[in-house]
Amino acid sequence: MPAPGAPPTPTGPAGVAAMAITSASAVPLIALQLPVVGLPLLAAGLGLALWVDRTLARSLSAVAVGLLILAATSLEADLSDLGMVRFALVLGGAVLLPTLLARRLVAPDAIRFPIRGRRWTPTQWWYLAAVVAIAYLVLPFYFVGSGAYANWPAVATGGEIARLFVGVNAVGIWDELFFVCIVFALYRRHVGLWTANLLQAVVFVSFLWELGYRSWGPLLTIPFALVQGWIFATTASLGYVVTVHLLFDAIVFLVLVHAHNPQLFDVFVTIPR
Repeated sequence: MPAPGAPPTPTGPAGVAAMAITSASAVPLIALQLPVVGLPLLAAGLGLALWVDRTLARSLSAVAVGLLILAATSLEADLSDLGMVRFALVLGGAVLLPTLLARRLVAPDAIRFPIRGRRWTPTQWWYLAAVVAIAYLVLPFYFVGSGAYANWPAVATGGEIARLFVGVNAVGIWDELFFVCIVFALYRRHVGLWTANLLQAVVFVSFLWELGYRSWGPLLTIPFALVQGWIFATTASLGYVVTVHLLFDAIVFLVLVHAHNPQLFDVFVTIPR
C-alpha cells in the first residue's frame, strides 16, 4: 500500500460517490441486517463504479465480496462451538476471497500484510501506554454505563472466560486484516488518505455495531477506526496496529468479564455505581 501520497489510479467525484455508496451499504447489510436495503445500495455503488472506471469497479468488487460474506449471517457475539466455527469460516472467507480477487483483478500487490513495517519510534511506544490508559478509563464507563456488555454472552466458568479471551483477540486481529489491509488499502488506490479512511471507518463501525458496540459505541469506534487507518498509512506496519488493537481489546476482555462477574477484575474506577 502506498504511503500517504498520490493514489496510483485516482478517481473523480463520481468515483468517490461510488465508493461512498458501497461503504454505506455496510450499514443496512451488516449493522442492521437489512439485505432488502443493503443489496440494492451495494449494486448501485458497483454499477456506478463500472460506469466510471473499470479499475475502480474491480477494487470495489473485492470489497463487495467481503461485505456480502459478512452479511450472510448474524455477527452478534456467540461463544458456542457452532458460533465460533461460524465466525472462523465467515471472517476467514471475508479476508481470503477479497485478497485473492484483488491480487488477481486489481494488482498483485493490491493487498499486502506488512507485519514488521518501520521500526517503532519512542512516540509509538508512548502511544501504546496511552491506549491502555484511555481504554482503562473509558471502556468500563461505556460497557457498564450503556449496558452494552450484555451484547456479549455471560461468562462464568474458566472455559467460557477462555473462549471469550480467544474470541475477542481473534476478532481484533481480523479487524485490522480486513478493514485496514483490505478495505482501506483498496480505497487508497483511488482516493487520498482521509477520504479512504472515512470510507473504511463506515464499514468498520458497521461491523462493530453488529458485534455489540451499540448505544453510544460509535462515538468510540469511529475515532478508533480513523486512528488505526492513519497509523497504518504512516507506519506501514500491520504489527503495530494489531498491537494497538490487542492492547485495547485486553481491556475490553477484562471489562466484559468483570461486568458479568463483579467479583473478578474489580480494578476499574470509572464504572457507574
